[in-house]
Parts: sequence; structure tokens; C-alpha cells
Amino acid sequence: MKDYIEERALEIAKYIISEEATVRQAAGVFGVSKSTVHKDVTERLPKINPLIANMVKQVLEKNKAERHIRGGKATQLKYKAIND
Repeated sequence: MKDYIEERALEIAKYIISEEATVRQAAGVFGVSKSTVHKDVTERLPKINPLIANMVKQVLEKNKAERHIRGGKATQLKYKAIND
């Protein structure tokens, strides 16, 4: 694996952990696709640093469990803005 890919994977992981960010948020900050972020943290990161990979996995699982709530809030705000 190329050095810059390892560095990117670690930087993305640190960002996700510190900000409790979603894959979509991390992709936007780092200017890469969601697929790249997902591959970096689920496939590449465990080979580089398993401890950090486990921490990222916990954040992503929490985000996945909460995403239906965030989606509902976004829809609520959307329709509230339309009706105001």
C-alpha cells in the first residue's frame, strides 16, 4: 500500500473519532468519495492500526444506529421551512 493512502486512512480515522463524523462528512472534509472513506476505514485501516480501526468502527456503528433519527429531523426541518 502506498504511503499517502496509509496517511489518508489514519487522518480520516482520527477525524471520524474526534468529531464523531459520518462517512459522508469525512468524505466532504477530505475531498474523496464516500466509497474511498469506507474502504480506507473498513479494509485498509485494520491492517495499519487495528486499535484505531476498532474505535472508528464503534463511531460508525453509533452513527448507523442514529441515522434514521437524523433523517427524520432533516425532513422535519425541510417541511417546516417550506410552511413558514
